[in-house]
Amino acid sequence: MKIPLSWLKDFIDLDGLSVEDIARKLTLAGMEVDEILYVGLPMPVYKEGEKHEFKTNGIGWDKEKLVVAEIREVKAHPNADKLTLLDLYDGQQDQVVLTGAPNIFHLKGTGKLEKPIKVAYAKEGTTLYDGHAEGQVLMTLKRAKIRGVDSYSMVCSEKELGITEESDGIIILDDDAPVGMPLADYIGDAVLDISILPNMARNANVVGIARELAAMLGRDLRVTNNQLPKASGQSVKELVEIEIGDPELNPRFVVGLIRNIEIKPSPYQIQRRLKLAGVRAISNIVDATNYAMLEYGEPLHAFDYDVLKQRAGNKKIKIITRAAKDGEKLKTLDGNERTLTPMNVLVCDEKGSLSLAGVMGGAESEVSDTTKNILLEGAAWNFINIRRTAKQHNLPSEASFRFSRGVHPAMAEGGVSLGLKYMAEWAGGAIAPDLVDAYPLPPKDAVVEITVNDVKRWLGIDLTLEEISNLLSRLEFKSTITNNQLQVTSPNHRMDIGEGVVGVADVLEEVARSYGYDNIPTTTMADALPPQVGNPIHEWEEHLRDLLVALGLQEVVSYRMTSPEKEGRIAKHDEYVRLANPIAPEKSVLRRSLVASVIDSLEKNIRYSEAFSFFEIGSVFVPHKNELPDEPRKLAIAMTGLREATAWDVKDSPALDFFDLKGRIELMLSGLRLTNITYTATDSYSHLHPGKAAEVKAGDKVIGAFGEMHPLVKEQYELGDSPVLVAEFDLDIMRAISPTYGIKTIPETPPIYEDIALIVDESVKAETVEALIRQTGGRSVTNVRLFDLYRDEKIGEGKKSLAYALTYQAEDKTMTDADAAAIRNKIVKRLEKEVGAKLRS
Repeated sequence: MKIPLSWLKDFIDLDGLSVEDIARKLTLAGMEVDEILYVGLPMPVYKEGEKHEFKTNGIGWDKEKLVVAEIREVKAHPNADKLTLLDLYDGQQDQVVLTGAPNIFHLKGTGKLEKPIKVAYAKEGTTLYDGHAEGQVLMTLKRAKIRGVDSYSMVCSEKELGITEESDGIIILDDDAPVGMPLADYIGDAVLDISILPNMARNANVVGIARELAAMLGRDLRVTNNQLPKASGQSVKELVEIEIGDPELNPRFVVGLIRNIEIKPSPYQIQRRLKLAGVRAISNIVDATNYAMLEYGEPLHAFDYDVLKQRAGNKKIKIITRAAKDGEKLKTLDGNERTLTPMNVLVCDEKGSLSLAGVMGGAESEVSDTTKNILLEGAAWNFINIRRTAKQHNLPSEASFRFSRGVHPAMAEGGVSLGLKYMAEWAGGAIAPDLVDAYPLPPKDAVVEITVNDVKRWLGIDLTLEEISNLLSRLEFKSTITNNQLQVTSPNHRMDIGEGVVGVADVLEEVARSYGYDNIPTTTMADALPPQVGNPIHEWEEHLRDLLVALGLQEVVSYRMTSPEKEGRIAKHDEYVRLANPIAPEKSVLRRSLVASVIDSLEKNIRYSEAFSFFEIGSVFVPHKNELPDEPRKLAIAMTGLREATAWDVKDSPALDFFDLKGRIELMLSGLRLTNITYTATDSYSHLHPGKAAEVKAGDKVIGAFGEMHPLVKEQYELGDSPVLVAEFDLDIMRAISPTYGIKTIPETPPIYEDIALIVDESVKAETVEALIRQTGGRSVTNVRLFDLYRDEKIGEGKKSLAYALTYQAEDKTMTDADAAAIRNKIVKRLEKEVGAKLRS
C-alpha cells in the first residue's frame, strides 16, 4: 500500500522525524517499507560507506527555483499556432512563459483572466524530469529561443515533477495555493510503499498506519469526527430499506443519501494524494469513495439514487443482499458480463442485481456525469467468500483487497459518514438525515486476561500491569486491572485477536510491538530443555534413504496431487480422495500409486542422461467414504538406461535389467537387517512384465514386488528403448518386522572349498537345490553360492547344469578331505532322491 507522508501528517505530528526514521519504525512494527518515493521533499544524502536502509527513488524540488505562480493571461505565440505565451507572476516579478499545454489552450486570446490560474512554475536552472522522454530522465532548464521567442522557464506537468506519468497538460493547483511559496513546502511529499501482510490487514489505510505510529512514538492520534455531518430534508430511512439474506455472508449493511450534488473534478490536493497512493482520480464523487476508503479502511460504493428510484417505481427502494442464482448474469463496471454461481453474493433491489458484493459494482446503477443524487453503501462481508469470488472472476480491486482480508463490521457506519462528508465538501449537495443500518450479526469483541508473569515469560521484559495497560491503550485496547491480572478487550476495528491461549499470544504481540521489538533485551533461555524424544518412524526412513543413496539411487520428491487420467496409465482405481478446490485440473485428486509418481519424474528427465535410478518415499491415499483416508507409506524405485556410462574405454554397455534391480533390493533389505527373504515369480501386478516380475516376502509377509515394466504400460509413456525396471514396497509392513542382528564368533579352524555341478530338470528351481544343500549339510556347510548356469544338448534335452561353490567348516576341529567327501556324498544322494539330480562329471 502506498501512503503519502502528507496524508499521515493529518493524523499524527511527525515533527523531528525524517522519512527514513518513520520507515524504520513501521518496518520494526511488522509493516515493512519496500520503497520510499520522494516527490519534492529533499532526497536523503548518505556519507561514503553509510548503509542505505531502504530502496529510494524520486526527486527533490529546489525551493528557490520551483514555486507556486499564477497565470494572469494566456496570449497567442506570434510564430506558432499550437504554442501560447503566459503572462505569469511568480511572487516576485512578472514572467513571460512559453508553453504548449493543451489544458489551457482554450483560454488563448481571452484577455485578462477573471480568476488567475495557480500553477507549478520552474525557473531557469531547475532540474526536472523530461516530460517528453520515455521513463524518468532528468534534465536542467536552459535558456533557448523557440520560434523567435526566448524560453528560459516553464509551467510543469505531473510527469516533470515526478508525481505521475501524465504529461499531456500542466498541473492546475487549487485556488488557495499561495503565490510565491516554494512548491516543496506546498505539495512536496514522500510516499511510503508499505507491505501489508494478512495479519496487518486492519492497517490498509492511513488512519491505521497513523495509529501504529502514534503507539510506537507515544504521540497523540488526531482522530477525525466520523459522525454524520449536518443533514437536511427527508430522512433516508423513509426512502430505503435493507434486507439481508444471510448474515453469515453479510453481517452489516449501511446506506446514506446525499442530494443535489455537482459532478466535477476533485480539489487538486485530493487528486494528488490519490495518484500518489496508486488510485486514478476520476470525479469528486468517485474520488470521495476512494479517498474515504484509503483514509479510513472501509470500502464504499456509490449508487445513482435516481436509477434505483426509477427501478422501484413509486415504492420504497428495497436493497437486498443474497447469494446469486447459478448462471445469473451481471454486467460489472469494467464492461464485462459475468456469469455467477451460488458462491457469489449480490447486492440487489427488487428488480434484480446491482453489484457483485465486496468486489465490483454493476454498470446499470453506476455514477455518471448526469448523476444528481447518491446512495452511498458501506458494508461488511465474509472475507473467505470475497476472496473466492475475486479469484473466480479474476477481479482484483482495492475493495476486494481489503474485504478478502477482513474488515470489521463496526467500520461501515463511520466509512459511510466520512464518504458523505467528503461528497458534501467537494460536490456540494445536502446530506439526508440518518443512515439505514442493518446489523443482524455484530461480532463479539475478544476478551483476554494476562498477567505480569505472562509478559515476563513470553517477552522477557519486566512491566507492571499499569505499564502494560498504557502500552495497549495506545492501540485502542480497553483494559481493566482486577485480581493482579489485566482484562483486555480488543478494539472494534480488530478482527485478528483470538481468545484463550491464542488470544494471550495475540495481545502479548501487541505489547511487544508497542514497547518496540528493538527495545526487548537479548536473554538466555531460562527454562530447562525438554527431554529429547526421537521419532523412530522418521529415523527408520532416513536410514532407508541413506541405504538407497549409497546404492547409487537418486531421491525424487513429487506432488501428492495428480489426476485419475494421469495415474491411470500405470494403475487404475475407481475411487480417489478428491480436492474440493484444486489448483489445476491435473491436480484434482490425491495419488494412490507412488510408482506412477516416480515414472512421471523419469519421463520428464529421460532425455537428459544415459541412465536413471530414482526412488521416492512417500504416502499414498486410500479413500474411505465419509472418513479420513488411510495414508500408507510406500517406497517406489524406477531404473532404466545403461549399466555403465559411455566412455573412451566403454563402448557397448549393456542395459540395466531385472537382476540389477534385484541386487540393489537384496542389499537394501540386508542393510535393514531383514532376513528370511524369498523371491517368488508373479503375474499379479498389471504394470509388471509376466515372467520378469517377482514378489518379495519376509517370512510369510509380502513386503513388495518388482520387475520389468509391462510393454503395454510402457507404450503409454515416452521412456526410450531400454527396459524400465520398477519396484514398490510397503514400508508400514517392513518397519513392523523386527530386524535380526546375528552375531557369530570367528572360527579358529580353516575352511575347505569345493565346487559341485549338478544336472537337474529345467523345472527345478535353483533356490530349491540350495535349500536342500544347506539342509543336508547342516552346520558344516557355512556357505553356498550359485556361480554357473549351463545348458547344452550334451547334458540332455530339458536339462540344465547348476554349479555351486560350497564352503565346509567345523567349529571344533579341522576338517579333512574325507570329512568333506562324506558331506558331499550325502548331499548328492539327497538331491538325487528329492529332485533327480546327478553329479556332473
